[in-house]
Amino acid sequence: MAEQTETAPGAQRFIPPGADTLDELRAAAGGCRGCELYRDASQTVFGRGDERARVVFVGEQPGDMEDQKGLPFVGPAGRLLRRAVDDAGLDPGHIYLTNAVKHFRFELRGKRRIHQTPDRVHITACRPWLVAEFARLHPEIVVVLGATAAKALLGPNFRVTRQRGELLPWPASAQHPEDFQRVPVDSAGKVADTPPAQLLATIHPSAVLRADDQDKAYEGLVADLTVAASALA
Repeated sequence: MAEQTETAPGAQRFIPPGADTLDELRAAAGGCRGCELYRDASQTVFGRGDERARVVFVGEQPGDMEDQKGLPFVGPAGRLLRRAVDDAGLDPGHIYLTNAVKHFRFELRGKRRIHQTPDRVHITACRPWLVAEFARLHPEIVVVLGATAAKALLGPNFRVTRQRGELLPWPASAQHPEDFQRVPVDSAGKVADTPPAQLLATIHPSAVLRADDQDKAYEGLVADLTVAASALA
């Protein structure tokens, strides 16, 4: 496994240079072979939601149910996130959901597929899809869910536990802000500066499900998302 992942070619060559829409990117992502995770996963799980969404959520990777259905955040963590979004006062119709890694990484134990956290090489290989998605999105708030998403967008030194619930400037807070500072405005190749936005990091909803005190962990997630909701007002 280590030798395979160390030489992962990355997703860049699978992204069509002329893609104008998220639907085109989604179709192309189905053929991604940027790392070895595609071999065991059922399918690529791309982002979903309105291209004009005011809020973009970035999670870690699809889970078992997401891998089966081909949609992000449809399993237990997704159901908890939807409840937290409602309790925080965010409009679910103005949200786009995606993950830092688009294939399910797991370990077989008997017939069960047990989640494995993506390695740095998977995050790096899949990052071009995130950059391509953000080129089509113009959110007012980016919500980073958990450490893997934070590493993908903010770099390995960012700690969610230290800065959760804080509003940071986006894309200035990105590890490579230049990747997100220019966005296309037409199919002829014209680009413009990304409208200034904000970013907020919080725990992944799956961390709430694993917490010893789930009520307290859930309250913390809702409190962080309420900060995001207030910033939209």
